[in-house]
Amino acid sequence: MVYGVLQLPWSYLFLRRAVTIRIMNKGKLRYSIKRTAHGLGFFTEEAIPSRKRIIEYTGPIISNEEVDRRKAGKYFFGLNTKWSIDGTPRSNIARYINHSCRPNAEAIISRRRVWIWSKRAIKAGEEITYDYGKEYFNEHIKPRGCKCKKCSENNHKSGRR
Repeated sequence: MVYGVLQLPWSYLFLRRAVTIRIMNKGKLRYSIKRTAHGLGFFTEEAIPSRKRIIEYTGPIISNEEVDRRKAGKYFFGLNTKWSIDGTPRSNIARYINHSCRPNAEAIISRRRVWIWSKRAIKAGEEITYDYGKEYFNEHIKPRGCKCKKCSENNHKSGRR
């Protein structure tokens, strides 16, 4: 049984309405998908305590050889040296969680599943973020400049844009 996946018409995500999903820890999380500096982001509509499982990153499991063949995807989540999750399907709501150099959540790999857990208490209305890791950062984020809150504040203070 898979929890954390919600099938909704795509238009719901752009209405900035709070949506409720059932998550594995026998509760529900109210969240919304909103525009951010990086595109779309995953925002909680209620407080989340520290060390709480938030959502599962879902999608078909594919070989890393297949990831290398596809090259264009940006929602691949490496599980180990052989396998990755292709998080491209829109039913994977966790794909809207953006990178941050000062994240409030972290991704935990458990066998062939990836769970997003809170690292600290997260306030209602706050964007949920995690660190994508050095390899993804260097390949995809660094060339265009990191737009996370921490880096944006540092660039603003130093006069860079």
